Amino acid sequence: MAALTIDFFHDVVCCWCFNISSRLRSLTEEFGLDIRHRSFVLQGSRAEMAARWGSPKDARDTILGHWAVCRQVSDQPDLVDIDAMRAAPFDYPHGMTAALGCKAAERIGGQSAHWDMFDRLQRAHLTEARNVADPATVLHAARDLGFEAAAFAEIFDDSGTRRAVEADRQHARALQVRSVPTLIVRETGGRLVNGPREDLAAQLRAALRLVA
Repeated sequence: MAALTIDFFHDVVCCWCFNISSRLRSLTEEFGLDIRHRSFVLQGSRAEMAARWGSPKDARDTILGHWAVCRQVSDQPDLVDIDAMRAAPFDYPHGMTAALGCKAAERIGGQSAHWDMFDRLQRAHLTEARNVADPATVLHAARDLGFEAAAFAEIFDDSGTRRAVEADRQHARALQVRSVPTLIVRETGGRLVNGPREDLAAQLRAALRLVA
């Protein structure tokens, strides 16, 4: 039985989520955590992107400014390729298509499959400067992870997958989650403050003392 269950609210296009995901993988091994993945798409369409950020150029410039800050505190800064995304021939992507890919993986293979898909799509986004709003990118990632192509495509396109993503979004709103990444310890209801691995480990030890 896991010592703690953590709800990890995330969005594939979030660079801060990239920093946290690798740290959580390490902490899961150390603390025996049960990570429950929640897709919390901040902008789910081109229209939502425009409403939040303005023009595609403004969106790219502002978000890549956030990438620069994230890269400074990342454990893997070489995997955050700002120049490649700045030169990419598509508008900065929304996160809905990638979230559908993660939820499809989860429906097929459970939480571990969701996490593997999330990390693969984050690499496609942050390192390879690929368009994760394009379904072809998600289907390519699924093949990379060993999913059977036709079976994955069927679940990816199924209306139940979109309902599952929207259910995560609604759950986030009910918990007053407004940003990603958000980490909630189910046993205490507390939230972990994002930071370096050592800080997260200290917070987990404190949470364990509360439930001991």
